[in-house]
Amino acid sequence: MTLICIEEHAVDQSIAEAAGPVLAREAPYMRAQSSSSSPVRPGAGRRPAVDIHEAIRLGTDLGQDRIRRMDEHGIDVQIVSWTSPVQLVPDDRAIALCQSVNDRLSKAVLASPDRLQGLAALPWQLPAAAVDELDRAMTDLGLRGVLILGRPGAGFLDEPAYQPVLDRIAALRVPLYVHPFHPVQQVQRSYYAGFNDKVTAEFSLGGWGWHHEAGIHVLRLILAGVFERLPDLQVISGHWGEMVPFYLSRLDDVLSPGDTGLSRTIAEVYRSNVWVTPSGMFHRPQFDFIRAEVGLDRVIWSTDFPFLHLGGVREFLDELDITPEEREGITHRNAERLFRLNGV
Repeated sequence: MTLICIEEHAVDQSIAEAAGPVLAREAPYMRAQSSSSSPVRPGAGRRPAVDIHEAIRLGTDLGQDRIRRMDEHGIDVQIVSWTSPVQLVPDDRAIALCQSVNDRLSKAVLASPDRLQGLAALPWQLPAAAVDELDRAMTDLGLRGVLILGRPGAGFLDEPAYQPVLDRIAALRVPLYVHPFHPVQQVQRSYYAGFNDKVTAEFSLGGWGWHHEAGIHVLRLILAGVFERLPDLQVISGHWGEMVPFYLSRLDDVLSPGDTGLSRTIAEVYRSNVWVTPSGMFHRPQFDFIRAEVGLDRVIWSTDFPFLHLGGVREFLDELDITPEEREGITHRNAERLFRLNGV
């Protein structure tokens, strides 16, 4: 069984340092993520997080140590993306930093093309420059798509300023991974604050808040008619769709095409333009729901390396009661189709 995983991350310290002042101002609670807590016991759907300092160390490697870990856990290919918030760095540094990390990722792919592929980082705060870097990363560097870490700026990608970037992504027929990051400040303060530092941080971020915001990001693209205008635009949503699939029927009950002005229901748009990955949340009830609600032809596997431990990846897949064709789909054929790998 070939296994391609598509939410596998790298970390760039130069971007982290340049974005640090803005991040400290917008999300000071994020520092508490690295504080100690009672470890989660591994089990069905419960995979403990890697210590944040160790995750950063692992994420900086794009060479043989990464591939060795892939070998240990039966992962054939990683499609690697940067979880470094380049949209938070000063404008005068954003383009050069994006070029630097995309060049580095491209070199890693060229060194191990049968094991690594990559998603580009873009200077979202400079949309015209983002289009230029997108073209360079796809055509010159051979990267396979784009990942956005949270919001592109104060708003979301449905804002008119980002239309040229989305137009070009769709024209190039490469996917856009909409990844979570810290929520809007006023939302975080009103909804998630008021607890001890650790609880506030995780409630705002990986426990709930950033998943909710990433789901809203995708829903805003649907409701704004972005996929009506760009039917070829394909978006990837991690963590089993960042809550959205579990409310598709409710959304359709409340917001009909007569309300939204769309030619299709929200669920119909979702099932034709959004792909879902588990992001390491290997929990059988969630898998079963996504299979029923979205369909396995829109599911691609992912582990959220290096932020979650890799143990149990193949074991979970081996235990699923699915057909050989379905297993091939979620483990590699869907990824090959979406990313146009191996001549597909």
